[in-house]
Amino acid sequence: MIHLCRSFFLIATWFTFAVAAMAATASSPNILFIYTDDQSYRTLGCYRDQGAWPWVRTPNIDRLASDGVRFTSAYGASWCTPSRACVMTGLLPHGIRGLTLTGIIKGSYDPQVCRHWPTELRKAGYHTAMIGKWHLSHDAGHGRNWDHSVVWDQADIKGDWYNNQTLSVDGAPKAIVPGYSTDVYTRFAEDYVRRKHDQPWMLWLCYNASHLPNTVHPRHKEQYKDADVPVPPDVFPPRPGKPAHMQTWTQWTKREDGMPVYGKAKNPQPLPELVRGYNRLVSALDEGVGKLLKALEETGQLDNTLIVYTSDQGFAWGEHGFAWKVGAYDACIKAPMIFRLPGRVARGGVCKQPVTVVDLAPTLLGVAGVKLPWTMHGRDLRPLLKNPNAAWNRPAMMEHFYLKFGEQTDCAVPAKGDQGPLPWWISLRHGKYKYIRTLLPDEIEELYDLEADPQEMTNLALAPENRKLLADFRAKFVAELKRTNAGLLKNLPPPRSAN
Repeated sequence: MIHLCRSFFLIATWFTFAVAAMAATASSPNILFIYTDDQSYRTLGCYRDQGAWPWVRTPNIDRLASDGVRFTSAYGASWCTPSRACVMTGLLPHGIRGLTLTGIIKGSYDPQVCRHWPTELRKAGYHTAMIGKWHLSHDAGHGRNWDHSVVWDQADIKGDWYNNQTLSVDGAPKAIVPGYSTDVYTRFAEDYVRRKHDQPWMLWLCYNASHLPNTVHPRHKEQYKDADVPVPPDVFPPRPGKPAHMQTWTQWTKREDGMPVYGKAKNPQPLPELVRGYNRLVSALDEGVGKLLKALEETGQLDNTLIVYTSDQGFAWGEHGFAWKVGAYDACIKAPMIFRLPGRVARGGVCKQPVTVVDLAPTLLGVAGVKLPWTMHGRDLRPLLKNPNAAWNRPAMMEHFYLKFGEQTDCAVPAKGDQGPLPWWISLRHGKYKYIRTLLPDEIEELYDLEADPQEMTNLALAPENRKLLADFRAKFVAELKRTNAGLLKNLPPPRSAN
């Protein structure tokens, strides 16, 4: 009798997983989720209407945009690790529990508390894979998040981001894999796509391009060599209408001829040449996308695969003094975001609604037909994928808390040493306006009309005639913090304009 019961239990368990797998196979598309590093939307030809450099050439990524929906106001978190945490949890940084960073690279998380949604796809019958830069502690979750993994742990940097990286394949001991990292990741991804799959699959392909340094493959070293790169007007302070820390902030040095240069080497690089090198890195990304599209076409999977292309955040090249992300401004954190899936994603659509990387988890789970396993801050973007002009009266919030998450952010104003290079901030985008709150007592608020002022040079919050508009955005800001159960709400420092 005991043996019979045990056999019945095993059969029932097998049947449950088999049904889940069959259901996923019958109704759910594959998911190719391409995630780049520090890639500004301005690096892509399909974003020329948003101020992309006019000379960039990215035909394969542009093809994704022409076949799908392109978002013009997509935001990432301010740092690489927080952005990845947002993607894996569907939560804003203030809501992520169980994740601790002990430096920009090192950290740990409790998988029972800081849960990741790919695990739910595995339960639903998906085969899951992750290839590339992990950057969320040393535990990449092989066997829990991923059935297949090729992981580069950024802590293993030996002086070269782009050549002969140390990788762990399927949890095995790390070993050097020769080659240029963008090409290596593409090769692993091609191999995965071309496998014989008997269930739907999800691949998170995390390129470390286009992160500095500009270690360009030799085949691209002459590309864009004569390209014109204008220098932004506010590389150096002062910056009227911006918070106090922005009146001294710059990451650039002014050469004798006035040209901004970056770096501490004997021969620091001028801004235009850095931008050219940065875009050369993107050329390898675009070629990789082309190879993956070819692999999907040749295996008959292209039109049953949701392709998502985005980045952890953008990257400013001189705007507001930055050669970085981290800032609250669009130049720093606005990223490309493109979706493609015939029949379920509009063809050639352009969506102007503001969205964030926090929205990716509920969207991808929704496409896969998987119920949300926990309450997420992000919104399911499928209505906008079907109709990019659909009504969408929802704000987009992003945050900068340096290396802190969850209850570590409840203080709102960090202790000395926890702030990082910039004060903490929270931004809220709704419609054409963006509100920025620097989390310091008696600091000014910022409010920009991004249609009239996409460079964020004129702070509307300081004009008396905008008091009602400012009050409205303060209310939206507080409402979104309440919606997402932000513990810091009770400790928000009052802004100067509220006094």
